[in-house]
Amino acid sequence: MSTVKSRREQYSEATRAALLAAATRRFAERGFAGTTLEDVATDIQATRGAIYHHFANKTALFEAVFEQLETDAMGLSAAAAARFPDPWPAALAALDVFLDHCCDPVYGRVVWQEAPIALGWRRWQAAEEQYAYGLIEQLLKALMDGGDIEDQPLETTTRLVFGMLGTAGLALAEASDVDKARLKAEYASIIGRMASGLRPAANEAFRGA
Repeated sequence: MSTVKSRREQYSEATRAALLAAATRRFAERGFAGTTLEDVATDIQATRGAIYHHFANKTALFEAVFEQLETDAMGLSAAAAARFPDPWPAALAALDVFLDHCCDPVYGRVVWQEAPIALGWRRWQAAEEQYAYGLIEQLLKALMDGGDIEDQPLETTTRLVFGMLGTAGLALAEASDVDKARLKAEYASIIGRMASGLRPAANEAFRGA
């Protein structure tokens, strides 16, 4: 069976990609409430019917934009970690990339500010867990297995770190442009220092105090 895509399939995929790009710009600039399907269609000189061919409604279009942004962000964070053979620098590299993404105005507004409105709080939380929770758990397990931090209840530790990173992400998304670099450095430092408190040497010092 031929795997070559027909012109219709290629056109459909190109239209979907263009819709996602236009919708991403609109949601980042005007928010979910301030964006209409007509706006998105006009941006790429398409009809509303073209949108409905790919997405059932505005919420479905937003969710596709959200999924694309989160897939890219988590993929880049995982790739940054994979460049280091040792778990500790790998985790710090993933953290740095994640915080960088949260400073990005498009990712910050769509994922952290607009998604809870567009998707609803519970659905947004579930989506965040779907994309971020697994990577956090993987990095923490590698740290425990490698002896970089002492063994802890993995699920509890993952949920605490997940919540902490969520707080940092929202703060960076809401920060003014002049404050983002400073806040990113502060969050990276504090999160790193808190994680260092779980390292065996730190705990030995604490127990001996």
